[in-house]
Amino acid sequence: MRLLPAPAGSGIVFRRTDLDNFEIPATGRNVAKVSYATSLMRQGVLISTTEHLLSALVGMGIDNVIVELDNLELPILDGSALPYVRAFHSAGIRTQRRRRETIRVLRAVEVREGDKFIGVYPSSGYRIVYTIDFPAPIGKQHTSVDLATDTYGAAIAPARTFGYKADEKRLRDMGLIRGASPVNAIILGARGPENGPLRFSDEYVRHKILDLIGDLALAGRRIEGQVVAERAGHAMHTALVSRLLKDRSAWELAHVPVEAPVEEEVPAVAGRAVPTPALIGA
Repeated sequence: MRLLPAPAGSGIVFRRTDLDNFEIPATGRNVAKVSYATSLMRQGVLISTTEHLLSALVGMGIDNVIVELDNLELPILDGSALPYVRAFHSAGIRTQRRRRETIRVLRAVEVREGDKFIGVYPSSGYRIVYTIDFPAPIGKQHTSVDLATDTYGAAIAPARTFGYKADEKRLRDMGLIRGASPVNAIILGARGPENGPLRFSDEYVRHKILDLIGDLALAGRRIEGQVVAERAGHAMHTALVSRLLKDRSAWELAHVPVEAPVEEEVPAVAGRAVPTPALIGA
């Protein structure tokens, strides 16, 4: 996989180099199937497991990029977005002159499914409040992040995907999680993580926020508003995108200047943290 600079206003575009450079824009109209990951499809061409890269791009303020890959699935890496964040820092990011377009939420849009819920509401900045409630040993966790003030690279990017050891055979029999291993996911046994330690005490809910940021990137622009989710998942995340975009009275396009760079620390999971400048919208 390779990421290339793109002109202002291009958005995030996936390019299948193995299929004559066929392009699939990362937008809600191209959402294909959603279960344990989010996939995009255009004219029968599929790209799967997009959420971690999209999350890293949005979280680090990157608006325009071409993502080249030569197969249908993005690499899972270590199960988090941290490797992407480190790669962005290493490559460097250029600020473009054109002002950033955001989707400014004007009124509430909600999706409900039984006891599951997700909604987006008018607010300054981009704030996410998430609650999960899984079987033991996870239980209930709740946290929030403000992408306008908090550091995505330190607070959200390191959180890894997770799964229950008891579900492994069933999911593999369904053709899912074929590449899952202790290297790229938290494996949960009856007493807790089998491949600890955790990177955060609430790593599970932080990863759900990571996924949500990636799925909401399919709105095509960064959201200006507050998102509240309870026991949601990829399907409800993308359903919110669809419902929001269809209700043109619920939002408007806003133009905001790109913020000046700030200093942040890229956390070290193994090894030493290296101070680097934050990534500003490219």
